[in-house]
Amino acid sequence: MANTRSLALLLLNAGVLVYFFCFAPLFHYGTETTLRWAWNAWSDPEQAHGKLVPFIALFLVWREREKLRAARKAGSNKGLIFVATGALFFVLSARCLEPRIALAALPLLIYGSILFLWGKETARVCAFPCALLAFMLPWAAAEQATNRLQFLITNVVGTLSNGCGIHTQAVGTTLTAADGSFRLEIADGCSGVHSLTAITLLTAVFVHITQNRLWKKIAIFASSAVFAILGNVARIFSVILVAKFAGEKAAAHWHEYAGFISFPIAMAAMVGFSKLLNIDYGKYLAAPEVSYDY
Repeated sequence: MANTRSLALLLLNAGVLVYFFCFAPLFHYGTETTLRWAWNAWSDPEQAHGKLVPFIALFLVWREREKLRAARKAGSNKGLIFVATGALFFVLSARCLEPRIALAALPLLIYGSILFLWGKETARVCAFPCALLAFMLPWAAAEQATNRLQFLITNVVGTLSNGCGIHTQAVGTTLTAADGSFRLEIADGCSGVHSLTAITLLTAVFVHITQNRLWKKIAIFASSAVFAILGNVARIFSVILVAKFAGEKAAAHWHEYAGFISFPIAMAAMVGFSKLLNIDYGKYLAAPEVSYDY
């Protein structure tokens, strides 16, 4: 009987979620569902990672399938708190005509349903994949709040260029060669705000899979912004190198492809930092054993 009731509740909840997210046209003058709006937003290359997030979350759940089988199944009414909060978010999104709030409701609804139907042990295993769904939210409007990041990138690249003998002058968000051979404007999108979201997502998955200490997970995840900045500095510096040695026209062409540099550099910084945290420094600091030959 309990299994039948759980199955019925699961199907009912799934049906409600599918209807309101996929078939209820609540946005853009009643012409777009939450899913349609999100899909259009994810069509922007800078937000395309949003399409992959559900699949990454499902992979992480599948990866913990043995833990899910072993978890004690005992539903908890505390799950209704998360479900009610998610439902409130969705109602608020329909009222405010803001589909981002509806997407933010999805992790709460799914986590609350799992907690209510199967209990805290199962919910604990699914907590991170559910939280990861927050990365589905498109934040293209964040470009408007990246002035400080633009200035930081400009100053760092300018200092690096001068240190390498490519004399440049940084004024605001513009880098100009001292000999007038090139002039580079660090635009909103070039500040790294878009790559910051994707790299933060990858860092979160990386620490969840590879790290077993909470403080290490927090330290690496909190450094994701630094990884993104390093990757973006490398990208813009490569454009300056091309502008210096091949001209502005070649640099403009290279700029279209230089984005591929950011992620390898950022990922290398992430892996390198994690290795530094996992070195057994005590082994190197311990006093060496002294042997006496008689």
